[in-house]
Amino acid sequence: MEESSSLGNTDEVLSSQTSTPSPISKKESRGLHGPSLGIGAGIAIVSIISAFLAVSMIDTGPELQFEANSPKPGGVVDSMALFTSNSALSLGSDDAPITLVEFGDYQCFFCNKFFHDTEPNIVENYVETGKVKIIFKDFTIIGPDSIEAAQATHCANDQDKYWEYHDELYNNWGGENNGWASSENLVKFAQNIGLNEEEFNQCLSDGKYENLVASSSNDARNLGITGTPAFFVIGPDNQITRISGAQPYEVFHNLFQAELQK
Repeated sequence: MEESSSLGNTDEVLSSQTSTPSPISKKESRGLHGPSLGIGAGIAIVSIISAFLAVSMIDTGPELQFEANSPKPGGVVDSMALFTSNSALSLGSDDAPITLVEFGDYQCFFCNKFFHDTEPNIVENYVETGKVKIIFKDFTIIGPDSIEAAQATHCANDQDKYWEYHDELYNNWGGENNGWASSENLVKFAQNIGLNEEEFNQCLSDGKYENLVASSSNDARNLGITGTPAFFVIGPDNQITRISGAQPYEVFHNLFQAELQK
């Protein structure tokens, strides 16, 4: 069955505690922007473990709950690599105590909704103030245009305009599998933000970032994600909390506040 990007009103939170701190990879930041909200998976993993990380799912109903579990048998992950590798530049200060990791698809309705409705407040109140940095990872589950759009953002990154192109995609969002993210339009978006067109086109035609985007999607599957967007909040103590569902800004705000008070 094809993976879906729209799960409705789920209010699930998945949390984990790392026994040994694992460093977040340092990446450069840009000013304003905003990835994407969502909906996330639904009732996916029971437990994902490694020597460093244990994750379990809680069905919370209408309220958010947080729980840390000790490791038990389950799928194996490589510490923080599933959250920080196979991604581009982070948005925000390298020294931010909290990292927000989003797995998204550029054709996803709820990803686009998050980008416009929720993330601007996160950026203004937490990213620009140095409290949170954002990592966006590709989970291309909707169609071929999703894959090429994701590759295009990394081609833009070659010209130091990853987040500008990321924003341009969501600002031109037009639905799922209807051609708005076609190869022709991806070139127009590159022109809109002043990319070198020849260099951009060569990058796309060479499939330079095909493996990176595929690897990011595999990271999502290894984490048990079945829909987009899905969010992971990595706190200053390396506790990892997953937020799924079409959550409003207040959900992120409350969690960030709780992490900052530790």
